Amino acid sequence: MGFMAPKERKHLSADALFGFVRSLFANVPDDRSDDTAMPLTDVLMAGFAMFSLKCPSLLDFDKQRAEGNLKTIYRIARAPCDSYMRERLDPVAPESLRPLFKGVFRQLQRGKALEEMVFLQGCYLLALDGTGYFSSTTIHCPSCLEKHHRDGSITYSHQMLGAALIHPDRREVIPLMPEPIIKHDGSEKNDCERNAAKRFIAKLRHDHPHLGFIITEDGLSSNAPHIETLHDYGCHYILGVKEGDHAYLFEQVQVAEEEGRVTHYARYDRAAGIEHHFRFVHDMPRNESRSDVRVNFIEYWEVSPDKVQHFSWVTDFRVNTSNVYKLIRPSSGVVPCFERYGRNSVANGCCGSACERFFSRMLWSRCDSCSKPSCMV
Repeated sequence: MGFMAPKERKHLSADALFGFVRSLFANVPDDRSDDTAMPLTDVLMAGFAMFSLKCPSLLDFDKQRAEGNLKTIYRIARAPCDSYMRERLDPVAPESLRPLFKGVFRQLQRGKALEEMVFLQGCYLLALDGTGYFSSTTIHCPSCLEKHHRDGSITYSHQMLGAALIHPDRREVIPLMPEPIIKHDGSEKNDCERNAAKRFIAKLRHDHPHLGFIITEDGLSSNAPHIETLHDYGCHYILGVKEGDHAYLFEQVQVAEEEGRVTHYARYDRAAGIEHHFRFVHDMPRNESRSDVRVNFIEYWEVSPDKVQHFSWVTDFRVNTSNVYKLIRPSSGVVPCFERYGRNSVANGCCGSACERFFSRMLWSRCDSCSKPSCMV
């Protein structure tokens, strides 16, 4: 169920939000301002409408162009065909869409629609994850990442670091401006998720300097440089760890266990027939080479009649028996993973508004720089 705006919050109605998005689209620079065939604002609104209407493809949207909804609901005088939409949208710089993310976020704040998304200690839970949205062995551009195979072939791709505010008790997600993972001008080296995360956190703090965030990510992010970045920008974190990838950390936890410094806790859901078992310990070294970076460790087992699930995390929160279950909920099997919160929830229409679906899918489904039809999903 999406955000239900009370009648007095007229600026959160569909008509108001659609009009607000259109006004922000009007500020996106148009490199083809001499093209009088169709304003870029209408083309951008057509992209918005495509995902708002849950069209599975541009071709499917092309079949709906004759319907009156585009004009009456989205205020599109004349909708572009699929090839013209690709042609006009491919050159649009992703960064020019940042004001739209910020603008809609501010509207939701103004209407107090985000209050129920607060997760812990006044902070929002922000899920980050890398994902690919374009791959080809033939089509490529200077910004494409390159993977060289043993047989001499090359796979070209674009990736991005996606971000969304989530809450384990709510189906809505609020996508924030993602960070592209691409080769940058003049660079011969591939970009990576770690560098993208560093750029993203800096921009996040610039866009939202006063908001409290709890960053939740998978085990790839549980490294000392990233944790230091989160500390530097005043972000809390709950990051996944795996014994195979973080052997030294788990060895130190076992040492703490033998020394009696580990706390064990269990709770039982008799109605569901599930047992929840925890152990946690504070002030653990993240790894052997960076023992100065200290974290708090949580391990969790969910025991049901037919299976046992096992998860573990590091966090900067002080853990106790009162908050441990809440801390693990966003990242364990208790709630869906980021894939559902992000891409799948967008595809299935679980997001709170058409604005959120459009912003997420538009950035996930287009290639930033390659002006090729195949780059559109």
